Amino acid sequence: MKKNITILLAIIGAAVLFNSCSNKLDLTPVSNISDESFWKTPEQFDAFVTGVHAQFRADNGAMQSLGEMRADIYGSEIAGGASFTGEAPQGLERMWLQTLDLDQPGVSNFGNFYVNIAQLNLLISKLGGNNPVSAANKAYYLGEAYGMRAFYYFQLLRSWGKVVLQTTPLTSIDVANLAKAAASETDVMKQIKSDIDSSALSFGTDYSFRSNKGFWSKPATQMLKAEVYLWTSYRGGGATDAGVAKAALTDIKTNVPSLALLNNFADVFASSGKGNNEIIFASRYALNEATIGFVPGSFVPQSGLIANFYDSVGNRQFNVTTDNWGGLLRAPVKIATFRRYRDTDSRKWATIQPAYSKAGADYVIAGAFVSKYKGEQNAGARQYTNDFPIYRYADLLLLLAEAKVALGENPATEINLVRQRAYGANYAPALAYPNQAIDTDPKEALLHERLLEFIFEGKRWYDLRRMGDNYVYEHTTVLPSQSYKLLWPIDRSSLTNNRALVQNPGYPAF
Repeated sequence: MKKNITILLAIIGAAVLFNSCSNKLDLTPVSNISDESFWKTPEQFDAFVTGVHAQFRADNGAMQSLGEMRADIYGSEIAGGASFTGEAPQGLERMWLQTLDLDQPGVSNFGNFYVNIAQLNLLISKLGGNNPVSAANKAYYLGEAYGMRAFYYFQLLRSWGKVVLQTTPLTSIDVANLAKAAASETDVMKQIKSDIDSSALSFGTDYSFRSNKGFWSKPATQMLKAEVYLWTSYRGGGATDAGVAKAALTDIKTNVPSLALLNNFADVFASSGKGNNEIIFASRYALNEATIGFVPGSFVPQSGLIANFYDSVGNRQFNVTTDNWGGLLRAPVKIATFRRYRDTDSRKWATIQPAYSKAGADYVIAGAFVSKYKGEQNAGARQYTNDFPIYRYADLLLLLAEAKVALGENPATEINLVRQRAYGANYAPALAYPNQAIDTDPKEALLHERLLEFIFEGKRWYDLRRMGDNYVYEHTTVLPSQSYKLLWPIDRSSLTNNRALVQNPGYPAF
């Protein structure tokens, strides 16, 4: 009997795109491609590896939601609750207002992450036996697969706590035996660290990048290792784990000396600057292949509505020709978030677009939206072709600064490199660490700097969670009496399809 390979391939040029739509905890993807016709050539393995990265790209929207939508970035501040363009949040507000439940979970089906986890399990299995892949590619592919699987499980752990662990490939679905209970957080973290070690061991001394930094690499694994060990350093690992994080980041600096901050912050995200020296790993988007659909879907306004407002910096009214955002603004940036930047901080103007009404000659701010991913103009339409960064050098520097703080060391060098780039010619001693008022608390200084640097890169909620519950209570709408809300609720569909799952404590039981 033929076994169905757990993959659906649609090859378009060099890209392999996966269908990730599912309404259940999908431990087994489906395909009509059998073992007899696949895994026979190096090119087929290469296509599969491209495919798991294409699926990773498809998961970016869920990653961004889980990583920052419950933090202190978005929200309506206009009287009556409407966004400044008149477009309603349509349920997204439940995330930043912390009113999620099993029927309005914010992110359903565990972000669909199990689709790609299943593909990665299969890839690891197929690379373990006899195959036509060269030794060098086999090692690299295994490094990618273990690293990406660890990344997915770290996302799941930080969001839902206890989750289902599945590390072996399944080749058929038995509905009667689909139920599988969630593993403890301890066991999930143990698996994450084991996969990180397997990834690093597989890569060996190969720190090279592939696909212009659009594929997972050893530097990406080391970045993940630093994040994971900083997370556990606050949860009993102490200085030992902080030291592991510092060593992982130092390892990248030593072995990839080409990494550096770009002089101009905006250039990091430009469609024309893909794979630049600051990028460590990014999901690749391109015209006529794939665009960042979740940007116009929720984060930028309709062109016709924005034309009713003004840009105070340019002293002009917006127009539908050049300001053709073509979106639906369900998640406006809070005006308070915009005002957390100093006017001399270049990140302010490269990250957020304010919109103003006019009262006579006076500009009155009406609202703001994310403009970090401006895309490119094509045939009179804006196409969102910017890459979505997962790890970049500024992140390395600030994680290294955080590790130093945990170890009782001075983080000034790393923090000030980031600040110096942000302020450019406006940089002055008063702006340097530890001279700003917020610097009296190094952790708050780091959280503030990371907020300004990484808005819309899916990091803020995780940053607050990493450093500890009190930081979540301080900076978001979660109250200390609602500690159960630190985790996300499991959606009704997942609980229906896997009866061995149990709703996270505090949320209404299923």
